[in-house]
Amino acid sequence: MILREFLYVDTDKVRAMLAQLSGGVAEEERETSRHEKRNTVGPRSVAQHLQVTGEERYTQKSLGDALFPTLEDELEAQGLLRDISEEVAEMPEWASGNLRRIAPPGSLIRVTAMGSLMDARYAASVFSGFASVALGLQGLGVDFGPKTPPTPPGKGKAKGPGSRPAKQNSADQEKQLEDSIPDFEGPGGADGKTLRAITRVARGVFAPGLHLNLFPVDAGEALISARLQEGRQYLDTEADILFARYGMERQEWTMVGSIGSYGPEDTSMPDLDFVRPGGAVDRGSFAEGINVLMKHLGGLGFVDLPQHPGFSVIPFAVYRSIPRSPDLVALRE
Repeated sequence: MILREFLYVDTDKVRAMLAQLSGGVAEEERETSRHEKRNTVGPRSVAQHLQVTGEERYTQKSLGDALFPTLEDELEAQGLLRDISEEVAEMPEWASGNLRRIAPPGSLIRVTAMGSLMDARYAASVFSGFASVALGLQGLGVDFGPKTPPTPPGKGKAKGPGSRPAKQNSADQEKQLEDSIPDFEGPGGADGKTLRAITRVARGVFAPGLHLNLFPVDAGEALISARLQEGRQYLDTEADILFARYGMERQEWTMVGSIGSYGPEDTSMPDLDFVRPGGAVDRGSFAEGINVLMKHLGGLGFVDLPQHPGFSVIPFAVYRSIPRSPDLVALRE
């Protein structure tokens, strides 16, 4: 029996799939047992008095937390779930295209590999906290090194009396993750400008939210990525609490889900020729051109899309298997 420590379970998806396989989902299980003892008092020749004593036991089990293990067992029993942990650990399986043949998009898979969590919101929060500490220490007299030399007089462009600041629209005024990082100069040459730039890259490459990145190949040439949707079971803690619990180091995770898509091998720049003779827009060509452009950006790693040769997973559940103590196992045997 596997004891799982769940990080994430998409209960709605698990319940819907289990209902298709079993014709319904049992939410609870009830067990009732009754024991009776009958005694007769008095001789048989006269009226007898019957005494009945007994007890009844009632047991009710909630099956909510058992839904996913039940689904996992049912999928394996029907040959619908394939464990590809060994295949993804071999780079030739990726390079030859064999992995895509045995597990095409839409396949239900289970993969166990070393992985780590990523959340651009948490990175921005850490950088903001670091800036706060650095500014606080500077206020207490701690010197982190030479400061940026002041701008000589006359170098800046003075504003005339009639100059007015440029009017910003509502989109420009929308607060971004990097806006929480103030200007500062900290130890090791770190400063607010650099950390804001890193945060901009982070929120572009990984859309804000919790991501699980699995690195099945030691060289790190292939990435299996999954976006863990908020509001699902077990994933109900703040990002700082989540990272405080699990850390940022790679550790072994097991993910069960369906393959969303593979990173495209051809990421050449599209032509974007979608205007017909006469000036009409070919809607199909335009939509396809935009998709090819996004594939091109995904191939460069600039947007949150799978990158060749990796693939994305629509996760049903993510968990760690709790190891058993060898000493206790030996005693039980």
